[in-house]
Amino acid sequence: MKISIFLLKDERRAFVQGLVLSLCVLVMGLALLALSGWFITAAAAAGMIGLGTLFNVFAPSAMVRFLALGRTAARYGERLTTHDATLRMLSNLRVRLLSGVLSSPYRQLERLRASVFLNRVTADIDALDGLALRLLLPGGAGLAVIVLTAGVVGMLVHPSVALGLLVGYGLVPTVIFILGQSYAKGPSRRTEAGMQALRSRIIDLITAREELVAFGQMQNAQTNVGKAAGYQSKGQAAVERGERQTGFWLELIGWAVVSLSLGIGASLTQSGEISPAQAAIGIFAALALSEVVAPVRRALSEIGKMQSAAKRIVPLVDGAAKPALAEPCDLSRASLACEALVARRGPGGHALFSPLSFHAEPGNTVALTGRSGCGKSTVLLIAAGQILPSSGRMSFGGRSPHQMATKVRTGGIAMVSQRHALVAGTVAENLRLVAPAASDAELWEVLEATELAQTVRTKGGLDARLAFRGAGLSGGEARRLVLARALLRRPDLLLLDEPTEGLDAPMAKSVLAGLRQVLPNAIILMAAHRPEEMAFADQVIPLVSTPAQNLR
Repeated sequence: MKISIFLLKDERRAFVQGLVLSLCVLVMGLALLALSGWFITAAAAAGMIGLGTLFNVFAPSAMVRFLALGRTAARYGERLTTHDATLRMLSNLRVRLLSGVLSSPYRQLERLRASVFLNRVTADIDALDGLALRLLLPGGAGLAVIVLTAGVVGMLVHPSVALGLLVGYGLVPTVIFILGQSYAKGPSRRTEAGMQALRSRIIDLITAREELVAFGQMQNAQTNVGKAAGYQSKGQAAVERGERQTGFWLELIGWAVVSLSLGIGASLTQSGEISPAQAAIGIFAALALSEVVAPVRRALSEIGKMQSAAKRIVPLVDGAAKPALAEPCDLSRASLACEALVARRGPGGHALFSPLSFHAEPGNTVALTGRSGCGKSTVLLIAAGQILPSSGRMSFGGRSPHQMATKVRTGGIAMVSQRHALVAGTVAENLRLVAPAASDAELWEVLEATELAQTVRTKGGLDARLAFRGAGLSGGEARRLVLARALLRRPDLLLLDEPTEGLDAPMAKSVLAGLRQVLPNAIILMAAHRPEEMAFADQVIPLVSTPAQNLR
């Protein structure tokens, strides 16, 4: 219900129009079939009793044409309106969803696998596109038409016929839908889970094919893909079986209602309470209402994945933070202060290091040292505003980075982690991710600073293409390209996690000197373990592990 309100509220006017048009389609269809039945029956009865010359055929035939053309036009308008509104609705949902993901805690984002998450989000959005088109609108319009039809039939034919229509098409399919959900949820969810596993395993098979071949695991990977395909196939077979069973029961109920209407109409006609033409109205109305309950079959087959998708999306949508206003802030002469900072591994966990304190002015370089796992990267993340300290304070320009508006923080702080992130495209496109308006001269400047200019020239210049995840560069070259991209931002605080990993000593010294040349006034805070990095720093601060950490 919550996701339904969110999805429909932004396009409620369009969906109301679509609901009205859906009602028009169903009402006109019912009226067309009922009128046609009455017309044929009344004309035949008039001919048999010798009144055929006095029977007016023009008004009913004109109404039949009007209803046929009107139904076609209303159907076209309904499809155009609701599908357009659904596309806009899903577009807004994607934006809100991604905003919610970006607002998630860093540690939560860190655990996401890109391929799995992307497949999951894509499938969830695709599942919800039928929420309005195949569940809410058909259900709402169908119930309204059933009640309306029963009322009209009660007035034109007989209340007993109307009661049969109301129970047969209103109450019984609703009970089938409610009970059918318990059966449909499981197979639908299994089908979706199988599809996601199949997609993820195929992507892993393609992206890691070289490693799989090298370690002799290609056959195992192919077997896992086959298992996922089999699991998905079994789930899909169960969904289709349930859909067929639902369709059978709906057909059976439809013919039962038609038979009931026929029996009641024949009985009332023999007793003289209604005419044969009136009885025909009830029979043809019962035939026409079968179209109204048809969407129950499709909705039952998809309700499971719709509910699963909604459960996953609602927390992310609720977590979407409203963009904070970017307050004017000059960080060019800001200092970085750390006061009794403590970070813990999870709530209630042991401190990673003893309370940390230091102060850095513009142009200073601070190197954090210590054994692996002692919390150096965590301090960088705190300085980047991505996580909060357990106690103590980290401030840049007098304010906590976490409390800065996103635009201010990303404009003044840049971080290069151990995992480089490059995309398929040209060297220039990878660099301009952070500065779309940067000139070629600026790109070459940062490439020169990171000792990468000559390498890029030999590969074809700024237009040299890189493959998926920057394939085409060595590990050290890819890392330097990421460093160059960070320099292009011209940050006031540059955070580096072991920036010279994979470089020889002369190259490491040259790259560090290039960083300082491009950013003479920036504060550089780095997690360091190499002598070249510590020699480059103005302050070397060892992180002292707590006793509990030492025991581990």
